[in-house]
Amino acid sequence: MSANVTFDPLAGHLHHLTAEQIEAFIEFKDNLALAGLYTHAAEPESPTASHDDPTLLRFLRARRFHPGPAQRQFADTEQWRKEHGVEGLYKTFDPQEFESAKRFYPRWTGRRDKHGLPLYVYKLAAVVPLQKELDAVPPARRYQRIVALYEFMCNFALPLCSHLPHATAPTPVSSVMTIIDLKGVALTSMWYLRSHLQEASRLATANYPETLHAIAVVNSPGFFPTIWGWIKGWFDENTRNKIHVLGRDPGPTLCELVHPADLPKEYGGELPWTFTDEPMLDDEAKAAIGEMPKGPVKFVDGSVVRLYE
Repeated sequence: MSANVTFDPLAGHLHHLTAEQIEAFIEFKDNLALAGLYTHAAEPESPTASHDDPTLLRFLRARRFHPGPAQRQFADTEQWRKEHGVEGLYKTFDPQEFESAKRFYPRWTGRRDKHGLPLYVYKLAAVVPLQKELDAVPPARRYQRIVALYEFMCNFALPLCSHLPHATAPTPVSSVMTIIDLKGVALTSMWYLRSHLQEASRLATANYPETLHAIAVVNSPGFFPTIWGWIKGWFDENTRNKIHVLGRDPGPTLCELVHPADLPKEYGGELPWTFTDEPMLDDEAKAAIGEMPKGPVKFVDGSVVRLYE
């Protein structure tokens, strides 16, 4: 993985579409409207579009700009959101449980990569001691926790990072970069965590497509090929191509992608942030929102909207 050989981060994104992609995007939106899945902006009953362009483009990119398959995935996701009451679930999710759930999943550092994408970290060794606590959560509630955290990413982290100055502006930020740290994780621990990891990855692939820009796997053990044999089937081809194994000395490569001041020290940067810490906002984010809010929130029109009352 190298900053000068990775795929173009803007390809297929808003303001960076080819003529053929623009045509497919128009067709996609028109077909969704005809199917009752989307409302164009400026229509009498909807002064704003029912879904923003970055969200729609995520589904198109996931299906290589083929409108038909993209519409089927979008329709499936809309049905899934209704069946699981996603809007209401996120709005009413208990803040304490929400904050506690972050310990089991990738966490936002509060910083961004050089493109302005939120930088997440997942340290598996920190999750292993919590396995019994995780197993004690009923499966249905565990699933809801994952949904709530993805909603936080899409409704807060991504809009906030789009609002902040970033190198790819005015193109909105619609995906994240994640470091997965396998230091100190035994093969048996990975085996016990496999269903936990699979649940989150499959949910993202199906219902939050193209929210992953890249995964950098660091401190990979000698048995990583065995792990990869387990997990590669959880992801579609697009996602598999975004997973890069950097080994035990990731600093030089990661510093090509993330400014050292925004990269945690243990991965070769200068940021004194660890996996158990709250997001450590940079100065631009602090100026925009002050302190990091707790619980389920949204970032709308330059302001933090707290949902849970």
